[in-house]
Amino acid sequence: MSRPAKLALIDGTVFEGRAFGAPGEVYGEVVFNTSMTGYQEILTDPSYCGQIVTMTYPLIGNYGINVDDVESNGLSLRGFIVKELCRHESNYRSHQSLDSYLKLHGVLGIEGLDTRALVRRIRIHGAMTGIISTEDLDNDSLVAKARKSPELVGQDLAREVIPRESAGWSEGLNEIFRDPVTGGYEGLHSAATDDGAHVVAIDYGMKWNIPRHLKQLGCRVTIVPGTWSAEQILELAPAGVFLSNGPGDPRPLEYAISTIQGLLGKAPIFGICLGHQLLGLACEAEIFKLRFGHRGANQPVLNKATGRVEITSQNHGFALSADSMPSNVEVTHVNLNDQTVEGIRHRDYPAFAVQYHPEASAGPHDSHYLFGQFREMLLQHA
Repeated sequence: MSRPAKLALIDGTVFEGRAFGAPGEVYGEVVFNTSMTGYQEILTDPSYCGQIVTMTYPLIGNYGINVDDVESNGLSLRGFIVKELCRHESNYRSHQSLDSYLKLHGVLGIEGLDTRALVRRIRIHGAMTGIISTEDLDNDSLVAKARKSPELVGQDLAREVIPRESAGWSEGLNEIFRDPVTGGYEGLHSAATDDGAHVVAIDYGMKWNIPRHLKQLGCRVTIVPGTWSAEQILELAPAGVFLSNGPGDPRPLEYAISTIQGLLGKAPIFGICLGHQLLGLACEAEIFKLRFGHRGANQPVLNKATGRVEITSQNHGFALSADSMPSNVEVTHVNLNDQTVEGIRHRDYPAFAVQYHPEASAGPHDSHYLFGQFREMLLQHA
């Protein structure tokens, strides 16, 4: 039997729906993702920590949940909103339903509300704090609770998902990604090896497909907590350093910015998403919050060096300011929807980063070449 649930926003809007997943009450920044598939990867992406995610595609859960497509140890998002939950999943890889998966991990879901109206409101007014509840169904009470909840801006959400200890990584890419027809790149090994350059991946909330790509390049990969200092990382004698994705506002992560400043010029650096923003901040660029962010698998990005357009997967609510870019940092990629910065390269040191996700799974493969570029950088500075 379905349970009633409500979503209330700080602007006073209330949506009625039906609950699935775990019962309870949660607050978070309400955002939307335009991807048609990949909901399992979205659920397990630590970058959604502190957020309630709305899927714009109307039917979610139709291919269930499988053990191969998870991107982290658990679910970090606060809540999940869909137009319609599919209760009869059909996929030979599936081992459980979306409903049971959310229950297992204690995540609240709500379905049956008008997601088009919700997304339109977010697009017009911007991402805003909201609250989902199966316990309190009083509209005035829920709106008041939402307005008293902390905003995402200014919070160090990365600390909630940063691992406590360092660890080696041994898993390569799923077989489909090793096919050159579906996204292989030059230098890709047919099997993950451990005899190449030592890459230290700094984990601020990293998706697992990132170290899978690094491993498939033949790199020896060590994952370290995002709180580590430059001195701790350099003690590992890395041939290169990777800066991972992660959640929330990058500006409170002063420890991470200081670490990156201590690594510049000491080893080649490649960053993705939050890692891109932190590299920019370490180079003294500025950050601003986007109205509703970029979240989806169809964002067009211009590679300024080649003139080619890449269709990319993205998940971020902040961006580097092009006007604040120092003279020793070059903008390499630009978002064609709103002209925001999507990639940077340091002119003096071997360091580059992109705002989008070249490792995306599920997602387009246009940007896999960036891992090959990182490998070439490692060889040049060996």
